[in-house]
Amino acid sequence: MKNGKVWLVGAGPGDIGLFTLKGMEVLRQADVVVYDSLVGQGVLAKIPSSARLINVGKRADKHTMPQEQINQVLLEEAQKGYRVVRLKGGDPFLFGRGGEELELLTENDIPYEIVPGVTSSIAVPAYNGIPVTHRDFCSSVHIITGHRRAGKKYDIDFKALVNTRGTLVFLMGIAALADICQGLLDAGIDPEMPAAVLQKGTTADQKRVVATVATLKEEVDRQGIETPAIIVVGKVCKLADEFGWYEHLPLAGWKVLVTRPKGRSSRTADELRQKGAEVLELPSIRTEALADQAELQRAFEEITAYQWIAFTSPTGAEIFFEELRKAHKDIRSLAGAKIAAIGQGTAKVLEEKGILVDLIPEVYDGDALGEALAEKLQTGERVLLPRARKGNQNLVRILEEHGAQVADIATYDTTYESSRLIQIGKEIENGSIDCVVFTSASTVKGFVESAGLSDYSGVTAACIGKQTKAAADAYGMQTYMAEKATIDALTDLVIKIKTDN
Repeated sequence: MKNGKVWLVGAGPGDIGLFTLKGMEVLRQADVVVYDSLVGQGVLAKIPSSARLINVGKRADKHTMPQEQINQVLLEEAQKGYRVVRLKGGDPFLFGRGGEELELLTENDIPYEIVPGVTSSIAVPAYNGIPVTHRDFCSSVHIITGHRRAGKKYDIDFKALVNTRGTLVFLMGIAALADICQGLLDAGIDPEMPAAVLQKGTTADQKRVVATVATLKEEVDRQGIETPAIIVVGKVCKLADEFGWYEHLPLAGWKVLVTRPKGRSSRTADELRQKGAEVLELPSIRTEALADQAELQRAFEEITAYQWIAFTSPTGAEIFFEELRKAHKDIRSLAGAKIAAIGQGTAKVLEEKGILVDLIPEVYDGDALGEALAEKLQTGERVLLPRARKGNQNLVRILEEHGAQVADIATYDTTYESSRLIQIGKEIENGSIDCVVFTSASTVKGFVESAGLSDYSGVTAACIGKQTKAAADAYGMQTYMAEKATIDALTDLVIKIKTDN
C-alpha cells in the first residue's frame, strides 16, 4: 500500500478567525485528525464528519498520550495510506514539539507538510492592546517556554534576557509565575517593570492582569487567572489600557452558539464575530436531499400548470433547481409561475438562480407565508410546494381553505445532529455558553436532542421568529425574539440581550 501523508497544522490561539486559509483547506481533506487540548473549539467544529479523530490531550502536565506515542500514531496512520492532520494549538514549531514529530516520519520516508499557525505569543498580546515591539520602548521580542520539567531548575539565562531590554513572552509558565518573576528580579530587572498575565486570549474568556514584575504574582492571586495564559514582561504592557480594543466591541466576552444547518451558519457567525463574540458553530440539524425525487420530477413535466411555486427554505430552493437541471430544464420553464419565498435568505438563493420573487411575507414563517399567499390566490389555482418532509402543515391548510390546489412535495429530510467533539450539555451546565441563536423551530429541537439536559431554564435563546420562540418557550428557555426575521436584526438582538443583562 502506498504511504499517506502528514500535515502539521497550527490551529492558532483560539479565535477561528486566526486559523489560516491553508490550514482550513488541509483540514477539510483530512482522513484522520490527531488533535490536542489547546485547539480552539471553533476550529474543532470545522473538522469534517468523515474524519477519524484521535485525541492526544497535552495541556500542561495532563498528557493523554506521551509524545513518543503520538509520533508513532502519526507514522502508523500515514503508513496505512491516510491523509493525516496533526492539529496543534498555536504554531507547530514554537514549543509545539513539531520537530520531534517529524523525526520519525523522516526516518520512515513519510511525506509531510508544515502549515504554520498564528502564535499566541504575538496574537494574545495584540488582542489585549499590547504591541510586543514599539520603537519608543523596545527593539526586540523574546519568546521563552515557561514550562519546567518536574524536579528540575529552569534552564533559562535570566540575566541575558534582562540585558536584551526587549519584551519577554513566557508561554506555559503560569504554574511557575513566582519563580519566573523572582528569576528576573534576581537578574537585576527593575522591580517596577510593567508585566502582565493574559488569560485565554482571543476567546470570550479573555482576561488580563497588569502589574509590575515585583507585584504580578500577588495581583494574579488576588484577581484569579485560568490557564492557558501567557506572561508578558516589558514596558509595552503599560499600553494595554490605552490600546485595548477587543473589550470595546459590543459582544466582547460573550460566547454564542449558532445552531443553523451546516453551510447556512456562516453569515450569522460572521456578523456575530464582527461584533466581538466568540462564535461556536455547531449545527443542530442536517438537511439531506431525498434519494427519490420522482414526485418532483413528475411535477416538472406539468410545470406550466402551476400558478405559484412557494419555497420555504434555502435548502428547498437549491434542491429544486438541482433537480430542474437534471430534468434538462432551466428558469425559462418557470415563466408562467409566480414565486413566493418564506424570507430573505430563501429569496437570496432564488436571486442567485436568476429569479426575483413576487412575494415575501412580513413575518418569515410558514403561517405568515400561507396567509400572504392566500390573499393573492384565485380559487382553484395550483401551488407547487417543494420542501422538507416534515413541514409546517398549517401552511397547506391555510392555502387549501382559500381554494388552492397544493402539491406538497417532500424533497429533503431534516435530521438532528450533534458534535462528536464538543458536549453541548456540559457547555451549558458550566455556563460556558452565554447565548444560543435559533433560526427555526427545528434547530431548537435539534439543540435539545444534542444537549440532553433535564432543565433548559439556564439557556438564553435568541430567536428569529414567533414559531422559533414558541419552540424554545416550550422547553422553558429564557427567550427573546428579533424585531425582524433577518440576520442583522438577530445580531442586534444578541447585543441587546448582553447589554440588558
